[in-house]
Amino acid sequence: MMQILDGKKIAQERRAILKTKIAQNVKKNQRAPKLVVVLIGDDEPSLIYVKHKLVAANDVGIEAELLRFDAEVSTKTIYDQIQKINHDDHVDGVLLQLPIPKKFNEEDYLQAIDPSKDVDGFHYQNQGKMLQGHETIFPSTPLGIITLLNAYDVEIKGKNITVIGTSNIVGKPLSVMLSNLGATVTMCNINTQKISDHTLKADLIISATGQKFIIKAEMVKKGAVVVDVGIIRDKKTNKLVGDVDFVNVAKKAKLITPVPGGVGPMTIVTLLENTYKLYLKHIK
Repeated sequence: MMQILDGKKIAQERRAILKTKIAQNVKKNQRAPKLVVVLIGDDEPSLIYVKHKLVAANDVGIEAELLRFDAEVSTKTIYDQIQKINHDDHVDGVLLQLPIPKKFNEEDYLQAIDPSKDVDGFHYQNQGKMLQGHETIFPSTPLGIITLLNAYDVEIKGKNITVIGTSNIVGKPLSVMLSNLGATVTMCNINTQKISDHTLKADLIISATGQKFIIKAEMVKKGAVVVDVGIIRDKKTNKLVGDVDFVNVAKKAKLITPVPGGVGPMTIVTLLENTYKLYLKHIK
């Protein structure tokens, strides 16, 4: 019988625990964790994501500050602002909301963030530690997915996992993390000839392409676990949908994430947990 991987429920439980931990530490250390979000331009999904992140942060007791710049801001201004944050002892985590306008070289600014404040785990130092299986700050969405799977006792070690989408934000780091946990991981990208050749062998399918219904029922073996990272607004219905044809795939899957309410809430709570983790290092 199919069961929902309820990211919203698990995220709420984890946020409640985190809120208690932060309150205890603030009482003891006299300052709250602080997260700074840098937002450049007017990308609509980014504006929505940032709003949710700020509300969630404040709810658990994290001081959250938004630094917003228009798309015409100079590259030097952003670089100088990041350096200023790096040297602010009261800031624990820095998040550069992606995507940023094309005139900026994304990597230059991600790497400008101090690794000890890299709340998204995108700095080369943190990525290198992840690659070698060391403890570090892991990217929020991949870690959130693994946390959700663990909450539902989904076995990873020894399983065949197919990841569709190889972005630096989700697909690549997630594949490395799953491999480090003992899974056999297949990565499908835009050049993969026939995705179903890989998905039909998978015990677990994770799709992160942002393409509506790229994963159909005939591509999924009965009893597989399916995680949908995509979130797309359907132009006909104006509803949010994902990479996975949920209605039909759910008939074959053992466990499946809904859209919305699956991966999204887990990404946000993991971001908050990463901020708290950095805070604990800074107050020692």
